[in-house]
Amino acid sequence: MREPRHALSRRSLLIAVPAFLASLRASRAQGSWPPIFEAGRSQFTVVRPRAAMPPLRLQDLHGKDVVVTAKPGRITLVNFWATWCAACRLDLPVLASLAGSQRDRLDVVAVCTDTRDLRKITEFVAGLAVKNLACYVDAYGAAAQASTATFPILGMPITYLVGTSGQVEGYIAGAPDWLSAAGARLLQFYREQT
Repeated sequence: MREPRHALSRRSLLIAVPAFLASLRASRAQGSWPPIFEAGRSQFTVVRPRAAMPPLRLQDLHGKDVVVTAKPGRITLVNFWATWCAACRLDLPVLASLAGSQRDRLDVVAVCTDTRDLRKITEFVAGLAVKNLACYVDAYGAAAQASTATFPILGMPITYLVGTSGQVEGYIAGAPDWLSAAGARLLQFYREQT
């Protein structure tokens, strides 16, 4: 007697899933997947297909127009934050410490997305230890435009990692500890990718 078609599908799936998981483990062990990096309830998520980081037209905290782009051969962390966000108060100082300690092939860009009021943003930033952090204002809606394609804002804060080739590699929401051993491993993995 022939088995029903759905029974064959289930059996095939039960056989295929363990083989797929084993191949993922093997590829991770061989270094083709980034190391695990987590923050609370989220983890670094690889983005595929990759897209080039678009130029972002922003303003600095003095109201000067700037265009932020990925620099070849350098990793760029693009962080989107808001003045109402409690986790951003934790995330921005860690990113500032990272920017100050990791000048080797790493740029950190923090973009305020919720207001264009420079005074409000400056007061918010002044209350944090973020001297080494390049903070910008999304005065022209660059983040909103980019979020539909390249930088979806899936939570707040959210940080996108752009690799040395200028391609967006992945993201993590929340306030991860970029200064941790896991954060260092992730950054080193992408420094070695060319």
